[in-house]
Amino acid sequence: MVQRILEAADIESLDPSAIPRLRMPERLAVFAPRAARLRQLAARSNPIAGYLRLMAALADAQQAIITGFKAQPPSAELIASAQQYSMPLVPALSGARDPAWRDVLRQLLDKVEAAGPLTPPLAALFAQLRALGADALEAQADAIFAQRFDEVDPAGAPFIMAALQVVWTDLAADIDKRAVPYLDTPGLCPVCGSHPVASTVRVGGAYDNYRYLQCGLCATEWHMVRSKCSNCDSTKGIAYHVAGSPEADAEAREAEAKNAALKAESCDECHTYRKIGIQAKDYDFEPFADDLASLTLDLLMGEEGYRRASPHPWLWPERTAGAAADDDTSA
Repeated sequence: MVQRILEAADIESLDPSAIPRLRMPERLAVFAPRAARLRQLAARSNPIAGYLRLMAALADAQQAIITGFKAQPPSAELIASAQQYSMPLVPALSGARDPAWRDVLRQLLDKVEAAGPLTPPLAALFAQLRALGADALEAQADAIFAQRFDEVDPAGAPFIMAALQVVWTDLAADIDKRAVPYLDTPGLCPVCGSHPVASTVRVGGAYDNYRYLQCGLCATEWHMVRSKCSNCDSTKGIAYHVAGSPEADAEAREAEAKNAALKAESCDECHTYRKIGIQAKDYDFEPFADDLASLTLDLLMGEEGYRRASPHPWLWPERTAGAAADDDTSA
């Protein structure tokens, strides 16, 4: 009889107590699958199908750029300090930002423009983004990371965020997961300190049947038990909601809820929600894409009195009345 030598991942999966804490992004396996999923979801008679196809072109551009991109890695001193104080390794909000992201933004705009004709409003937006100087771009990045909604341009933010995602995903892909510290705030990404976009109950190997939150910036995933709210860490009042057919009877709605691959996980302590996907029910589920494509569920949750724990990085709320609309375009 021939004995098979088990790989490290196989050995780990045999130990039911060994839950992998992190799933680091693979540099070339983040944006291409996301683009494919966005197109798949757009083809399902989605009410925002046009926007999903535009964002798929943006993800394609991210994929093309990250293939030849290399960000400035964090220093050994920065890593040591983050570990000592239980802080994110490459913090988005408070750390030094690689200025290369601004060039990445311009490359993204060029590639999306080359992928197909732009509508007049989109062409005007691209021209506006190209005209922004370094200070204005950095101010927008600061406002996005801090979620200062009155200062974020909702039209330009997805493209600015896409450029920042290329940089931070590249950084995260090179980080040894053993170097990533535990944070005092478990609901934030331990690599960059950003909010998760959604979560996935994964299938296969050591990750099977465990819930992982996915960072909206660097695509790092970290484990969090399903009995806790990903926003306030409470274990009370956790419930799940689906966007079922309103005309269905009670039995049909119950069946829809049971078989749904995408749900909204709500918390009655903080009155927020995040979406969760069950990969066993839809293997192609991609947290970032599926969250963006499920606005019907967002509307349902709003009607039930819950608010999003954090905005989707490619779909920002409109500025409130009276917010400053003029951006500094000086170099």
